[in-house]
Amino acid sequence: MFVTSAVAVAAALSVSACGGAGGESADTRQVTVYTGRHYGIETVFDEFTAETGITVRFTTGSDPELRERLKAEGDNSPADLIITADAANIALSAEAGLLSPVSSPVLEEAIPAELRATDGTWFALSRRLRVVMYSTERVDAPPTTYAELGDPAWRGRLCLRPSTHPYTQSLVAGLINHLGPDGARQVVDSWVANDPLYINSDTDILKAVAAGDCDVALANSYYLARLLADDPAFPVALAWPDQSGTGAHLNVSAAAVTAAAANRDEAVALLEWLATSGQKSFSDANNEFPADPRVEPTAILSGFGTFVADLASVRELGRLNPAAVSLLSEAGYQ
Repeated sequence: MFVTSAVAVAAALSVSACGGAGGESADTRQVTVYTGRHYGIETVFDEFTAETGITVRFTTGSDPELRERLKAEGDNSPADLIITADAANIALSAEAGLLSPVSSPVLEEAIPAELRATDGTWFALSRRLRVVMYSTERVDAPPTTYAELGDPAWRGRLCLRPSTHPYTQSLVAGLINHLGPDGARQVVDSWVANDPLYINSDTDILKAVAAGDCDVALANSYYLARLLADDPAFPVALAWPDQSGTGAHLNVSAAAVTAAAANRDEAVALLEWLATSGQKSFSDANNEFPADPRVEPTAILSGFGTFVADLASVRELGRLNPAAVSLLSEAGYQ
């Protein structure tokens, strides 16, 4: 059941809707979205509705949950658009035949080629980097590469996200893309040898660094930006890894029109709006870097400085996901 955007539904998959103040009439255009990227999304959809008159109904859940839901619903799925918080998951949805290609000069102009599928099945909307985080109180020289986190100096001082999380899997898929399975396995083995503390929340990982439970960690850039927005003195900083090599691991929030879309025109309209007029609102809502490099990020993100990102791996993360999952398991990474 869908309800107005002012109401939150407490459930494993929360369902909401947003629209103009005048309410929905029988002939109102609408679009239904499944979204794994949920931070601040309601106000973004409200903005879209105010500008276009198209009502947005949306369901939130994890990327894998929503992908399995699309599979189970098949042609009867109410979803017109899917948004994921991970490039691998949108690519896996495309591989499963759940998406419908879009040919749009608007999208092709706004989104760099490296951040969209070659066949037009999906398009990135924002960028986040999974980078080294470190204590500003206890660490003077943080690791400058992902491999350096495996240095014995960090034994018992490292916090990581578990192997079951898509962010971990995509990071390792990126390592495989550049280092091959054997090279990536050496890096992951060295992390495991450092007896890391596994915490299934990037926010909690950063708080653990601040509290002294670990001194270095891996986390997404926007989590630190959020904490610094609340407390500019928060004692954690980021270091951009692999800047003289492949670049920092880049992942994206991405969107695609579903194969079952009953409201395809509206779905394309929302997708194009999120990539253009709504690009800053979408990225700023979660302190992510815009996918369109011409759009300015938040001041906090700009304060992190310039960096080299691994653009070469974004479109490979889905293909390499099974290999990454197997590698993590074989390495004993929890």
